[in-house]
Amino acid sequence: MIVSTKGRYALRVMLALAEEKSGGYVPLKEIAAKEEISLKYLESILVVLSRAGFVDALRGRGGGYRLSKAPEAYTVGSILQLTEGSMTSVSCPACGDGDCDRAGDCKTFPLWRGLDRIVSTYLDGITLKDLADPHFFPETH
Repeated sequence: MIVSTKGRYALRVMLALAEEKSGGYVPLKEIAAKEEISLKYLESILVVLSRAGFVDALRGRGGGYRLSKAPEAYTVGSILQLTEGSMTSVSCPACGDGDCDRAGDCKTFPLWRGLDRIVSTYLDGITLKDLADPHFFPETH
């Protein structure tokens, strides 16, 4: 599985909004400058996040974006699932949402399903609140 630029940027934007202490709306230009993401690309990502109810949008003066829920309500897995769609490790219909005639005979099928479960469990176990905590990943310090 490779996480696309869209998924990585969506995660960064959500984290930036989670770290906003005022709780107010953050202007699009401010997010783009802070995260070094083009306005046009950022706008397309925020449309997806807004339609899914992950962020609230307010137009006009004093407008911008903010999280619609508390940071602990969002998992990395939910954000990536929204922006990436399938998070399977291999491009195989049986491992994704489709059916495969060979699924019953495929000796590697359990391997890929197990890997997908591990990745999903890991990503769903980390919230935006966790990512905002500089001590959450102690092995990286």
